[in-house]
Amino acid sequence: MSSENVKAFVLAAGAGTRLRPLTYAIPKPMVPVANKPVLEHTVENLSRHGIRTMVFNLHHYPRMIREYFGKGERWNVDISYSYEPRLLGTAGGLKKVEKFFRDGTFLVMSGDGLSDINLGRVLEFHRRKKALGTMVLKAVDSRFEYGVTLTDKSGRIKKFIEKPCWSDVFSNKVNTGIYVFEPAVFKYIPKNKFYDFGKDVWPDLLRRRQPIYGIEIFDYWTDVGNLKEYRQGVRDALDGRLKINIAGQQLYPGIYVGENTKISRGARLIAPCVIGRDCHIENKAVVGPYTTLAAKCQIGQGALVSNSILWGRVRVFRGVKLDNCIIGYRGVVSSNITVYEGSVLNVAFGGKEIAK
Repeated sequence: MSSENVKAFVLAAGAGTRLRPLTYAIPKPMVPVANKPVLEHTVENLSRHGIRTMVFNLHHYPRMIREYFGKGERWNVDISYSYEPRLLGTAGGLKKVEKFFRDGTFLVMSGDGLSDINLGRVLEFHRRKKALGTMVLKAVDSRFEYGVTLTDKSGRIKKFIEKPCWSDVFSNKVNTGIYVFEPAVFKYIPKNKFYDFGKDVWPDLLRRRQPIYGIEIFDYWTDVGNLKEYRQGVRDALDGRLKINIAGQQLYPGIYVGENTKISRGARLIAPCVIGRDCHIENKAVVGPYTTLAAKCQIGQGALVSNSILWGRVRVFRGVKLDNCIIGYRGVVSSNITVYEGSVLNVAFGGKEIAK
C-alpha cells in the first residue's frame, strides 16, 4: 500500500510521570535520545516512509514542542497541533481532530516510543486484510507494562487485555501503541469524553467482531516509559540496534561529534559515544562508552564520564567521576566527587536541584 496521502496522528500529550524528575520541566516526547528528542525520531521515520502530514496532540509543556518542531519544514513534513487543556485519552484526542482524518487510511503513532519500524509493511498488511484497524505487535520478555494480544493464524485479533496481571498472561506479543485505522473507527469513539485505545476502543471492536488484526514486527521498538527503558533505548541507539540518524560527524567508528565542539589534545573518547555541538572537553578528561553529551556541555579537566546521558548545558567540573548517570538540562556537578549507580540529577527552573 502506498503511503502517499496517509496521515498520522502522533500522541505527544504525555506528562511522563515515570521519568520524573527529568520530566518536571520537559514533556516526555522531548526527552533526548542520541541528542534528539524521541519525538523527532518518530517524525524522521514517518518522513522516511513518505508520510508527510501529521497532527500532534499536546498537553504537557505544549509550547516547547511547538517551538521545536514548528510547521515541520526541517523534516519536509506538514505538522499541525491539537491542544488539550484537559486530557482526552489516546482515542479521545483522536476524536477531537476527526475531520482531519476523514478522507482515508491513517496511522496512530506514540510520540514517546522508539522504533525503526517498516511502516510500509504495516500499511500493506492492513490493506491486504481489509481491516478496520491493525495493531502493531512486538514480542517482549516483560509483559506487564503493556497490553498483551492473541491472534489467530491469519493475524485476526482474538483476545486482548490491557496491562494484565500474571494470571491473565497468554501471550508475549504486546501492543506497541502503533495502529492503522480506517475512518469508520470514529463511530466507535464518543465525543468530548476521556477514551483510550487499549482500555476502550480495541476491546469494544473485539466484542463487536469488527475486522481487527495484529501484525508482529521484528524491527526495533521500545517504549521510553521509565528510566530503565530510557537508558536501554539510548544504549541500543549507540549500539546500532536501533536504526536512527545520529547527528554530528563520525570521527571514528562509533564516535560522533557535533559542530564547534572543542576537544583538548589530552582528552580521550571511547566508542560508542555521541557528543553534541558547542561542547568543550578539557585536558585528560575521558568520555567513556555509552555516553551522550548534548549541546554546550562542559567536561572539566580529568573528569570521567561513562555509561551516562547528559542533557544540554551540563557542567561537569574537574576530577568528577560519573558512571550510569542521567544529568538534566543545566545540571552542575561539583569538582572531585563521584556519582554512580543510576543516579539522576535534574536542575529545574530557578536552579533548584532535584535528585533521585
